[in-house]
Amino acid sequence: MKELQNGTYPRSLDTKYGHINQLNVPRDRDNAFQTSVFEPYERREQWLGETIIAMYQKGVSTREISHFIEIILGYSYSPATVSQITDVVMDDIETWKERPLQKRYSVLYLDGTYLKLRRDNVDDEVIYLVVGVTENGYREILGFYVGGKENSLKWKEILLDLYNRGVEEVILGIFDGLPGLEEAMKSVFPKADVQRCVVHKVRNALNEARTKDQSALAEDLKPIYQANSHEEAHNQFEAFKSNWQKKYPKIVKSWEKDLSVLLTFLRYPSSIRPMIYTTNIMERIMKEFKKRIKTMNSLPNEKAAEKVVYLKVNEYNHKWSERKLRGFGTAL
Repeated sequence: MKELQNGTYPRSLDTKYGHINQLNVPRDRDNAFQTSVFEPYERREQWLGETIIAMYQKGVSTREISHFIEIILGYSYSPATVSQITDVVMDDIETWKERPLQKRYSVLYLDGTYLKLRRDNVDDEVIYLVVGVTENGYREILGFYVGGKENSLKWKEILLDLYNRGVEEVILGIFDGLPGLEEAMKSVFPKADVQRCVVHKVRNALNEARTKDQSALAEDLKPIYQANSHEEAHNQFEAFKSNWQKKYPKIVKSWEKDLSVLLTFLRYPSSIRPMIYTTNIMERIMKEFKKRIKTMNSLPNEKAAEKVVYLKVNEYNHKWSERKLRGFGTAL
């Protein structure tokens, strides 16, 4: 063995005990020796990278992470270095985006929210999000897509992506009133029913009414979507129309035009109706995204946005894999 020895080479290593600056690693002429203390080219122990990613996921800024590392190691990583460490999830993101999906979903929720993204300048760009519910009631975020302004053509691309990854049947699509979205849904999944989000529709109506009328308007709308049958809902709408036609004809006309897609949920079992007449499930997720991004003011690029969203999505999917939505088992 002595004949093969070729001295040592210097190496530094960041550990839970701090920064070790002068490690002398043995080497041989054939370059076959490998120490069991750390991996080749490793500059930091695995726990440190995992801790940085976990802190990033929880909303800690890259500067705050840098300060934390300084306390642990005695010197800091630059925010750019912290960002590079979190880049290890990019391969996971690509694999996740291409994973095959189930053939059939009872429900697809579609929604988008805007975040501030820096390219040449800072501007609002959309995160598209799709949540699927299986026949047994398990939720899963099927995909997210970052960039641009929300439009129905992009939604059609997204739905085609889901189809190409294995989704062949959707019973019900639930989304807000974005023009063209219903047509996009029907072009990819022609047999799917469509449910417009009632909560979005109510909010839009209230925004068009005077402040003093909003409470009464909301109370008169409530019996429509809390009805037990289509007949009852239509009777309640006629009462609403009678009360508000003169004062707010545009609101009444808008509800009358969309009534059929607002009441689709009444054709489904009562055990799941509270979960399928609104996209509230999506709004809670979007709120978490914004809470995470708020610490950053704006995201430096699309890759940073994808990392933030993916880490949160992964957390949701893990949590949901062990929880079934109530009512879907009996509705099946």
